[in-house]
Amino acid sequence: MRTYAEAGRHWRATIADAQAGDRQALDELVAGWLPLVYNIVGRALNGHADVDDVVQETMLRAVDNLGSLRDPDSFRSWLVAIAMRQIRDRARRRTPQRLDESVPADEAADFAELTVLRLQLEGQRREVAEAARWLDDEDRQLLSLWWLEVAGELTRRELAAAVGISRQHAAVRVQRVKERLEVSRGIVRALDGACPDLRDLTARWNGRPDSVWRKRLARHIRGCGYCGDTRESVVPAERLLVGIALVPVPAGFTISLALGGKTAAAATGTASVGWSAKVLTALTKPAVAVTAGATLAAGGAYVVVQTPDDPPARAAVVPTAASTPATRPSAPGPAPSGSASPSASPSASASERRTVRYGSVVDAVDSVPDPDTPPAALPERPASGVTSSGGAHATMNHRGDGVTLSGQGYVLVRWQISPQYRSGALVMPSWTGLKGKLFHVASGGGRRMDDPVSATDTTATGMGSKATGYVVLPSGTQQMWQNEYFYLAGSVTLTVNERGADYGLNVFPTTWDAVEKDVTSGPGQGAGRYGLVRDTGEDDTPVPQYVTRETPADPATVAQASRV
Repeated sequence: MRTYAEAGRHWRATIADAQAGDRQALDELVAGWLPLVYNIVGRALNGHADVDDVVQETMLRAVDNLGSLRDPDSFRSWLVAIAMRQIRDRARRRTPQRLDESVPADEAADFAELTVLRLQLEGQRREVAEAARWLDDEDRQLLSLWWLEVAGELTRRELAAAVGISRQHAAVRVQRVKERLEVSRGIVRALDGACPDLRDLTARWNGRPDSVWRKRLARHIRGCGYCGDTRESVVPAERLLVGIALVPVPAGFTISLALGGKTAAAATGTASVGWSAKVLTALTKPAVAVTAGATLAAGGAYVVVQTPDDPPARAAVVPTAASTPATRPSAPGPAPSGSASPSASPSASASERRTVRYGSVVDAVDSVPDPDTPPAALPERPASGVTSSGGAHATMNHRGDGVTLSGQGYVLVRWQISPQYRSGALVMPSWTGLKGKLFHVASGGGRRMDDPVSATDTTATGMGSKATGYVVLPSGTQQMWQNEYFYLAGSVTLTVNERGADYGLNVFPTTWDAVEKDVTSGPGQGAGRYGLVRDTGEDDTPVPQYVTRETPADPATVAQASRV
């Protein structure tokens, strides 16, 4: 399995151009991968003051040694391994400090707080982010990788390679971290409670999480009927983390790429001898434009100027891994229907799709495909790149949240349905202000949302369970999959119309390679079912439901039978 297949031909070409000394390609490469490195380092160090230095050193080493990278497909694995080495080097250099409980906690926002605030996490997702504070340094380093693995940004092979262990050993290490994370989640819940004994116990605590207090609080929770009474069903962390976006890099983040203080004269004099010289030559040229979120300035300063809400100036394919497939259930279960009680899927009464010109095709309710049947071939449409007003990874959790997409290429919309927080009727998202064409090309993610998700609870699907209640779709709505893929040639705005049931969407510009890999991963490859290809390669490919060329005051009023 390729370690970087998800990036496709675009990133292979960008890496090759950067190795050849192309300044714009180097600019785009650093801007595109800076968020991944920032999230790994930030979470591993929990927002420590050294985060900026470690991120800078990681990117510096990657740029300085890019010429030695022989296989562009291994770039992500190579970059993550560099980041982990810098994190470990920083840990070895740090002088141990004796615990002083009289010192007040740092009032600056740590990475857990940044994760909660910038991604607008709530409920148990917020709890998981805050629980990371209670882990030891080594566990937090592994968590920084496992979090991204579950979110679909890394593979298990890359995680193991970054830590320098086998995949079997990585599985054992991850399981231990998950167990400690669950203990820490219990601490976060207990501290949010009103246990009088816990208030007495923490009276002399300075508010700074550490291993000593983690053990004290865990011991109290195990023996306390109040703190140990979890009335809300606790969702496993890996289910909560699926699809959570990367924390945006702070605006104004600066990376110095001076490459060891070599002079411009030296760079100019040795410009033909190798990769470092090529980079130095590029760095000494005056910056003339701001590209995808960053610019190389004269003197070797790399300044990120893009805010999280700005679309990148250069249409570029976003680096993102294939989705993490859901666990294949061993027991069948019911699928929610248009009624409030679970019964057969509404897809059972499918209507035949008519082949007509673009502009009048609306994707209707469809039947559940055989999970073991591979999809049809996915046509490859022209793609120059899609830009997003929400950045590389847009996360939308609340009514009215929206993202505007522009360009030519593929877009992934990943569903996060949370019946454990709020079940009931769901108001579907809508596509408005369409200019050009928008097709619904494929469905993937390893499962439909009405597929069974539990081997022990036969009523549980991605739409809920008998215990939590079900998320109910409007009558006639097509059942969505974990990952829904669209092709855009123009511009359109996607808006979350959350009302009633709790749900969120993550929107990623993506590539044809990533779509194909997702839908062709089926049972036996870690997925519950093969994906579904809807694209015929022609204008009779279905358009999304709830799409219009108009821009209504309330996007939730878009009719299902849209005429586009």
